[in-house]
Amino acid sequence: MAEAQLFVSQDEFTCSVCLDTLTDPVTIPCGHNFCLKCLTDCWDQSQECSCPQCRENFTTRPALRRNNLLNEVIKNINKTTLSSPPPQYYAGPGDVECDFCAGKKLRAVKSCLTCPASYCQTHLQPHYEGDALMHHKLVDPDRYLKEKLCEKHQKSLEIFCKTDDSCICMMCVVTGHNGHKMVELETEREEKQKQLGVTLSDIKRGLEEREKTLKETRRMMEEMKVSGIGRQHF
Repeated sequence: MAEAQLFVSQDEFTCSVCLDTLTDPVTIPCGHNFCLKCLTDCWDQSQECSCPQCRENFTTRPALRRNNLLNEVIKNINKTTLSSPPPQYYAGPGDVECDFCAGKKLRAVKSCLTCPASYCQTHLQPHYEGDALMHHKLVDPDRYLKEKLCEKHQKSLEIFCKTDDSCICMMCVVTGHNGHKMVELETEREEKQKQLGVTLSDIKRGLEEREKTLKETRRMMEEMKVSGIGRQHF
């Protein structure tokens, strides 16, 4: 008897909060599945407990336990899918390559600022399964990952030192910037964007004023020409 094949949609194993494949899947009373961390963060930030997908409210916050069966199904599907990756999974021009693939490189799905390295789906799994790696900072694939590391300590640049006007890592904070004025890099970036927005608005306002003055000057010149021509004709 031929072995039956089960065809499932990838959407069935996608978390509707992060829109990625379920990690540590949990099933809530309404029947919908989410990543344990996604749902926990969602409920921690809200005054009520409701399903992010169907919006059903729960008077008592349900206890969240990993759905081991669903977790195993997702693991097996990932292994089966990635054991013979289709051509579109291989890194092409403009893609970020997995740093750990031997031979033909697969396309990276995440870059880790803590490691630092880029990973395909297969080599990324230890970051989701091992306690030692679960707290690493994962970002979208970044080909310029090395440029975002401290040259001295090879750690991710997370702090902006206002005193030295430079981006530094946490190790730099401890070893060489004692007493300096510092903020998180993201905070400084947002502040710079605001300043840039104000500057661009000022430039735009200045250009509009110049355009207005130029139009007024042209209008006056036209009136003078008309007036001069009228006197000459008279």
